[in-house]
Amino acid sequence: MEHILNVDDIKTEFFVDGKTVVASNNVSFYIDSGETVGIVGESGSGKSVTQLSLLKLISAPGKVVGGTVKINGIDISDYPAGSEKMRNIRGGKIGMIFQEPMTSLNPLYTIGRQITESIKLHLKYDSEKSKRRAIELLTEVGIPDAEDRFDYYPHQFSGGMRQRVMIAMVLAAEPEIIIADEATTALDVTMQSQILELLKNIVRKRNLALFIITHNLGIVARYADRIYVMYAGNVVEEGDCLEIFKSPVHPYTKGLLKAIPRLDDSKERVLIPIDGMPPNLALRGEECMFLPRCLYAGEKCKNDGVPELSEFNGSLTHKCACYYAGREDEELSADSRMVSQKVIEEKVIISLEELSKSFITKSKVELKAVEKVSFKIRKGETVGVVGESGCGKTTLAKTILKLYEPTSGRIIFNGEDITGLSESKMRKYRSKMSMIFQDPFSSLDPRQTVGSIVGEPLLVHRIYNNKEEYSKRVSEILTLVGLSPELSERVPHEFSGGQRQRIGIARALASNPDFIICDEPISALDVSIQAQIINLLEKLQADLGLTYMFIAHDLSVVKHISDRIIVMYMGRVVEAADCDELYKNPVHPYTKSLLSAIPVPDPEIEKNRNIDSVKGEVSSLLKKTEGCVFFDRCPNATEACSIQPPLKEINTQHYVSCVNII
Repeated sequence: MEHILNVDDIKTEFFVDGKTVVASNNVSFYIDSGETVGIVGESGSGKSVTQLSLLKLISAPGKVVGGTVKINGIDISDYPAGSEKMRNIRGGKIGMIFQEPMTSLNPLYTIGRQITESIKLHLKYDSEKSKRRAIELLTEVGIPDAEDRFDYYPHQFSGGMRQRVMIAMVLAAEPEIIIADEATTALDVTMQSQILELLKNIVRKRNLALFIITHNLGIVARYADRIYVMYAGNVVEEGDCLEIFKSPVHPYTKGLLKAIPRLDDSKERVLIPIDGMPPNLALRGEECMFLPRCLYAGEKCKNDGVPELSEFNGSLTHKCACYYAGREDEELSADSRMVSQKVIEEKVIISLEELSKSFITKSKVELKAVEKVSFKIRKGETVGVVGESGCGKTTLAKTILKLYEPTSGRIIFNGEDITGLSESKMRKYRSKMSMIFQDPFSSLDPRQTVGSIVGEPLLVHRIYNNKEEYSKRVSEILTLVGLSPELSERVPHEFSGGQRQRIGIARALASNPDFIICDEPISALDVSIQAQIINLLEKLQADLGLTYMFIAHDLSVVKHISDRIIVMYMGRVVEAADCDELYKNPVHPYTKSLLSAIPVPDPEIEKNRNIDSVKGEVSSLLKKTEGCVFFDRCPNATEACSIQPPLKEINTQHYVSCVNII
């Protein structure tokens, strides 16, 4: 049977600084109508480059140097990149949804104009018919009041709505194949679930072929029929989704699965990261590229050249590029490694009492970003704070650190009320409170050396007596986070993403703090690097007795690292409980929706799971009412919800704010 798309041995090279970087190395794959295929791997593995190559979207200094691409049996490999034939393929046959919709949509044009442009180009409709079709598409992808919003500009939509607009634009030319390139990475888990469910339904309804390019293995477990695993520009394993997850045979695939936290995991399981870093593709040799990081490595890997992708155990669908595919031993099959056990003391480090933070707009309207939040964090404890973007997590963090002045309420730090302290009086507390930021690159001064970045808190807080003591302390901190002191003279751009986050952690540790706020510290990292950073944070906590407030939207990560969890929505706490209690017995409808939206990297479990993700998006704080903040999205809303319910204890240390529960 002829596949709708068949790609054979596509090879793409980039010529940089006199070196040849092979970004996509003789990659072959196919897809059929009605099928969803996942392509997974770390950043730099060649996922996106391969898809851009088949669309002839590689620009200098890159070039597609080999391979064939056939659509419905027609070879398009020789179509010039700028030709009318190739333009008809892009959009007309293959549509692509990019990671960040705001950079893909023209901010100067209305979304209606951008969608009708594609319709006119590929379907040759007139203006009136194009507009009707565009409104139909906007309605199909879930844009409310589509006719009125036809003339809106991209900035007038939220992130989730912009991604829906992108999907409508892709569907405008009625393609047969859709490529979703990390299309939900920048979205909250609830919006991610909504977008992927929308794509799944569209693919089923129109019998389209869908590629999902992602590093999130839970997503492909939930939606993909088949999977290609890529590493260093090569496909290293491919097969049926269920087979890959149940019986992975390549050490890289196994490593990815061992590195990710799961909702159904025991909290005691220690994540096992893939040691080392992805290779330099300019140094491609005559051996397996995964060799330096591989626990299976043997003599064949060093002497017999690069292993070819071949059938595993005679399977026609399961292929692997490894001489020792399927090998098992005690070390490789272990689910945990020994780590230090932390101790949670009764001493309270941070206590919040009815803490609120409001902002006043130019039109003198009060925006209540954080409203009457109360909780305590004990020494050595990790409290996770979860919720969608805009729920007040980061505002709460900055208010606790007095980067924002509280509107009302109290902040008790180490037994002392710091709420009303002036900036000068706060300085003595600053050394004991630190923050690790979401994006390690933007939070590090690109002009400073790593040594000066890590040492700066020592200078500000005067925590050293002489230059020798200062240098020794900087070296100790770098070693503590797994970086060599010899790297102290380098600047941030000379490090990988994971190493930069380690530098951010080192800076937070420099002043020997009691309390650290981790604000989405791993969301910008690959899964294997995430595991390294999570393990590092847990080890530092056990060794140094640190106390964390861990902010994230990925509840599987929060479950793994936290002792207690606080769920926030529109500035209020809607549920709070011990970690295990919250996951076993979620009570608030919002908490249930958040948990439902998180995919588990297991196709068998996902097949039987009921996905009950919340509909719509977080409302504007300008529309905040006196009643329950979740009222407009709650499936159980009643007239009783017109009054904001208090946060009440329904079980031991389990608090919920919902009139239908309390």
